[in-house]
Amino acid sequence: MAKGQRQKGSPKKSGTSGVVKIVAIVALLAAAGYGLTQMSGVAFDEDDIKVVNFQGLTPKQKDIALEAANTARCTCGCGLGLAQCVATDPNCPVREGNIDRIKGMVRSAMAEHE
Repeated sequence: MAKGQRQKGSPKKSGTSGVVKIVAIVALLAAAGYGLTQMSGVAFDEDDIKVVNFQGLTPKQKDIALEAANTARCTCGCGLGLAQCVATDPNCPVREGNIDRIKGMVRSAMAEHE
């Protein structure tokens, strides 16, 4: 048999194991990155929602209000979260109502978790 030829019936080496390793590493890095982003707790915080006053809340109360604002959805049909809409869309037709909703969440967090 000539050099470089493989014997009939012998397994063919393929590059799929290398691809699988690369995919696994990328998935692991993506999962780690996702975990790091979730450690902050909320996507939009008080620095992003400057039109609402979060002063006077304890850290726990602030977390509760921000979690509620980030979980709720804007009602104009844009598909954004409430906090995201207030933080990023000054032209939303229901923006003032959204700001009032977040202010209500702040009041609620302050009253319920004293």
